[in-house]
Amino acid sequence: MLLTRSQIPLLHTSRTTGFQATTARLYPCIRLFHTTALLKQPPIQISTPPKRNPSPTPPAKKDLYENIYTIPNALTLARIAATPVIGHFVLQGQFAQATALLFVAGVSDVVDGYLARRYNMGSVLGSILDPAADKFLMTTMVVTLAMKSMLPLPLAILIIGRDVALTISAFYFRYKSLPPPKSFSRFWDFSIPSAEVKPTTLSKYNTLLQLILVGTTTIQPLLPFELGIGLVGLQFVVAGTTIGSGLSYVFGRGVKYL
Repeated sequence: MLLTRSQIPLLHTSRTTGFQATTARLYPCIRLFHTTALLKQPPIQISTPPKRNPSPTPPAKKDLYENIYTIPNALTLARIAATPVIGHFVLQGQFAQATALLFVAGVSDVVDGYLARRYNMGSVLGSILDPAADKFLMTTMVVTLAMKSMLPLPLAILIIGRDVALTISAFYFRYKSLPPPKSFSRFWDFSIPSAEVKPTTLSKYNTLLQLILVGTTTIQPLLPFELGIGLVGLQFVVAGTTIGSGLSYVFGRGVKYL
């Protein structure tokens, strides 16, 4: 059937209207399908380069050397130098001079300890020199007083034996804790810290009692009376503290590695 020109626009209009109606009916379905498809897609991940942590600041290197030229160390060296003179006075029977120098040595020991703590003048050399000076003085006094028969020989052997054992231990800890390279010259270079020897509480009391004992024994000939049983009792107390202080170094924490 042939369509006239007047009928063609009507047909076109009807087709257009029908297509629009069909599209209007299908649009919700297409939109729902498109939305569902989008929801099923995995989320787009945008990779970002990892943040680089700033390089950590390297720790400051510990200074391997320290100042050993301090007043406490000078006082300690002076006490060491005066010790043979005190022993000489005891052997010569010059107890007044020996007592005076012994008193000065005791005061210097207190002063150098105070300066080291108060003004932060402590050093590894001082922690070794100070007890070494005390032991040198104590050993000299004990030996000379025992030679003058003013101190019992068993007590003298006990005191000296403990000090010798502690000295050997100090050398051992010094070598063990010395930073490499280990050499003879570095071993005796006390500006290089290694292990710090701290006296225990009992050791401090023992040193004080030993000084009181040798001081009292030295001044005894100058007194107009005999101390008798009191001096003997002090000797027994010192024997006990000497043994106890030696054990405190073995089972305590008197050595600190640096």
